[in-house]
Amino acid sequence: MIQRIQTVYLLIALTLTAILFFVNMAELASVTDNYILTFKGVTDITTSEMAISSLALALLITVTTVVILVSIFMFKNRILQIRICGLAIGLLIGISAMIYFVGKTSANELGAELAFKWPIIAPLISLIFIVMAMRAIGKDEALVRSLNRIR
Repeated sequence: MIQRIQTVYLLIALTLTAILFFVNMAELASVTDNYILTFKGVTDITTSEMAISSLALALLITVTTVVILVSIFMFKNRILQIRICGLAIGLLIGISAMIYFVGKTSANELGAELAFKWPIIAPLISLIFIVMAMRAIGKDEALVRSLNRIR
């Protein structure tokens, strides 16, 4: 399983997606308070109180992480693995849109300035690695089919 390059690509994508559970995705600064955007929602830095909860973002990141993990272990069924990777790509696009949406609406609601941090690009980099994995899986499938024709 680990010898295949697509597994390495999927592991990198999994790591980049799982990082979103542990980092701050954006900072929101208002006149009176400072907030951070995490996977749970917007939290006040000084009081550690949840200002705005975002269950949808947490759920989307969790589902995407599980889908990528499942795709790693579907190595015996390459066609299904490619389809699951396609689903993961859609979910990663959804994560990027959801982070942007939650950040913008929270900034408007709190009257704060929004500054995205580097983790905002993690889903996009993960998406690139999944596309690379899909191409490698497709090449494997083509190789197996060509070998079946020779027999």
